[in-house]
Parts: sequence; C-alpha cells; structure tokens
Amino acid sequence: MRFLVDAHLPPGLCSDLAAAGHQAIHTQELSAHNLTRDSEINEISMRERRIVITKDTTFIIHIFCLAGLGSWFWCEPETSEPAN
Repeated sequence: MRFLVDAHLPPGLCSDLAAAGHQAIHTQELSAHNLTRDSEINEISMRERRIVITKDTTFIIHIFCLAGLGSWFWCEPETSEPAN
C-alpha cells in the first residue's frame, strides 16, 4: 500500500510502514514540507493513489465537507480512560 503521513505524526512512521512492506512519504518530503495545505495533500493522495494518515480532525473535516474525497481511513487513538 502507498501512504502519505501528515505533519502531525512522526516521520518515523514512514520507516515502520516500509518495514511492513509498504511505501510511505511524510509531508516533510513535499516541496512545502509540513506547511503543505490540506487541499494539496488531498490532491497528491488522489494523484499518487496514497492513503493519508493524519490525526488532524480539522483536516478530515475540510476534506470531507469542502473538497473532493481521496482515500481515507479514520482511526481514533485508544485512551487510558475507561469508557462510561
């Protein structure tokens, strides 16, 4: 699989994905680095057929509500707080 890792996540995640047999780039590798706009990240993901990995909820809202959809996977991190 091909991934694009967003700025809010560590670049080391790309190494972890590569070790698992995937291909991944981090926004630091893009021309605007971690200042790459959400819309451009979405365009790159669609053009290069990459799945974006992000924890930026504003980014997700922007893409789903205001722009065209690419390939997305939403995952809520686990917390140590017990569920009520």
